[in-house]
Amino acid sequence: MRVVILCGGESPERDVSLASGWSVARALLERGHEAVLVDPAATVPVLAGPLQPGDAVDGFAVGKEPPSLSDRPRLRWRMHAALTGGPVLELLRGAELVFVALHGGWGEDGHVQALLEMAGVRFTGAGSAACAAAWHKGRAQAVLGAAGLPVAERALWRPGAGDIPQDVRRLVAAGPVVAKPVADGSSVSVCRVDSLSQLARVAAEAHAGDADFLVEPFLSGREFTVAVVGDRVLPVVEIELTTPLFDYTAKYQAGAVDEVCPARIPAEFTSRLQGLALRAHQALGFGGDAYSRTDFRCDGSGEPMCLELNALPGLTTTSLVPLAATGAGWTYSGLIQRIVDLATR
Repeated sequence: MRVVILCGGESPERDVSLASGWSVARALLERGHEAVLVDPAATVPVLAGPLQPGDAVDGFAVGKEPPSLSDRPRLRWRMHAALTGGPVLELLRGAELVFVALHGGWGEDGHVQALLEMAGVRFTGAGSAACAAAWHKGRAQAVLGAAGLPVAERALWRPGAGDIPQDVRRLVAAGPVVAKPVADGSSVSVCRVDSLSQLARVAAEAHAGDADFLVEPFLSGREFTVAVVGDRVLPVVEIELTTPLFDYTAKYQAGAVDEVCPARIPAEFTSRLQGLALRAHQALGFGGDAYSRTDFRCDGSGEPMCLELNALPGLTTTSLVPLAATGAGWTYSGLIQRIVDLATR
């Protein structure tokens, strides 16, 4: 099968996406597919290909910090132009399958999926509506809470819209909180905040004047994540932190955290987390042809709270979903083949 891999893109997760794209390409070649790597935000979008089974494929290293995206509007313009006309669109239309590895931004919020749907192109992962539902953390938590899943109290603040609102002030006064943009992935700009002045500083440093910030209580308990691939729930991964938060640097630097799979927890707690992850997957409109990863953190009494659902979780060889797949007895290339099979069955 000839597969076009979309990676890179315009979000702060650009480097992670490129690493995922190259890893997916290697796995597809190992499984006997042809592969073309495309970064729709690049000046020259076709990064490599068509690659044939047996070809050598280089990797891509993720830096300690997310890339500076001062030219993000230009990258978005390139993406839109590439995906709505010209040779890239023709390349996508000629593919038997498009493997979407565009983490964050337009790759994960439903934009790219909507364009592919309109073009009649088959692609991996969830559709545009489900991606859009999961992308905004505040709205997603509202949906999950309405579906009966445990979620923490939360408040939204748009820094550019005026003073800090009372519900945010109340949360900060009650104890430490976590503040993060409602629409970014890879824990970009996630901070623990202990005062209103610190919150204002964090928002300013994140350039979030015209974007919502989610503020929720800091949960002091253990952290877990659970992947769902189609209808299969994978083993629970525990993230054992050496830092207060599982931020971008902790995620992508070797040795920064211990990721344990399967998690060393009682069987009934494992089943509970897996059941919650499957319910979250379904509540946000993810069907049996999609995959996702749901993140949990426990409060001081050990009760798990659902933080968010990732519509296009990282697929680097050291990412959490491949780790969970290994715990299920799958190889990395076997995981990628299963994602391909879900999209083409």
